[in-house]
Amino acid sequence: MKKDLPDNIVEGVDVAVVLESESPEAKVWNVYLINEKNVDLQNVLVSSKGYGLKDGREVKTTTLRHSLGDISAQSAVKIEAIDTAVFGLTNEYWVSYYENGVMFDKKYIFLPESIVDENLIKAPLIGKPGVMIGGLS
Repeated sequence: MKKDLPDNIVEGVDVAVVLESESPEAKVWNVYLINEKNVDLQNVLVSSKGYGLKDGREVKTTTLRHSLGDISAQSAVKIEAIDTAVFGLTNEYWVSYYENGVMFDKKYIFLPESIVDENLIKAPLIGKPGVMIGGLS
């Protein structure tokens, strides 16, 4: 039963949409998984997709699956590039990993129009501006 399962609360694992570079013609954005923990994460898997309304009709992007392997303590790993065309959609990242033999998972959701300049902060361990969702359940 669900009540018998441990809580396995995710803390110190973040997802950030980071502004890599900017020119008058375009901005380059990438999505990162940030491990702020002092322990390694093993067998990290990420599923990403976008969905919502665009021009009055329902839109869904392809679901992408990424195997990131092991991620060292206090490090960040690029998940994927992201196009500004999907910033108006809900962008969802479902992260699962093992820590000391115990499985953890968390869904990170960037709401439509949340990836904007007003929400930029300095992404930890990357040092570039980004919009971040922290791993506090």
